[in-house]
Amino acid sequence: MIARSCAAPRSSPHPLDRPVWNALVSRQRRYAVGSPHATRFDGAFGLFAAMANSTHICQTALFALVAERGTVALVEAEPPPPIAGVAAEAHVLWQMTSERLTEGDFPPCTIVSLSDADAPEMLELAILAKPGPFFARTHRLGAFVGVRHEGLLVAMAGERMKLKGYTEISGVCTAPSQRGRGYGGALVRAVAGQILSRGETPFLHTYAENVAAISLYRTLGFNFRREMHMHVLKPARAERSAVE
Repeated sequence: MIARSCAAPRSSPHPLDRPVWNALVSRQRRYAVGSPHATRFDGAFGLFAAMANSTHICQTALFALVAERGTVALVEAEPPPPIAGVAAEAHVLWQMTSERLTEGDFPPCTIVSLSDADAPEMLELAILAKPGPFFARTHRLGAFVGVRHEGLLVAMAGERMKLKGYTEISGVCTAPSQRGRGYGGALVRAVAGQILSRGETPFLHTYAENVAAISLYRTLGFNFRREMHMHVLKPARAERSAVE
């Protein structure tokens, strides 16, 4: 856990421009490992990291974090500076938010709350459906819900990054054999509704080229906020991609 006396983050016009940093120095401080200059989620919970700012000392701290703890991913409004000794894999994301969900119906399904007892199935589903980085304890970052078919977990969605006034929806996925049944939309609506009921704003990220996901989120009442840059950083000699 990083100290409460962290260096002040660089100026940002909106907290969602730097969601990782703002989560790890506030509501999710207990999951943070690193230093006041660069921090990341504990590797059992997540891949995401952030620097306090782009100064040389913070870049050096991020390099040390990658060298010591392996691959990380930055999600920022502005791309990070090149960091010597670190290989970068760049992706463009859409960040979307919702102030109010739209009216609409989805095919009937029973949505169940998920817990530690469901963790092995959740990880298995994430490996199969590839919703993005998902690890053994990712489900502990917030409330997760799912749909079962013939006893098997076939779809899920939940909460990931949390910062003041905002909670991210993530882990949205459906087993390939069960797609097209409306499970994803029903689950996102359920999770977003819980977040809104707490007086917070739900937000989410999707790859800019994922037209189907963007269309679904728009029908639910999510609107484009801005483009974001995700950079997956790994030791330069690493041969495998971190985004699987």
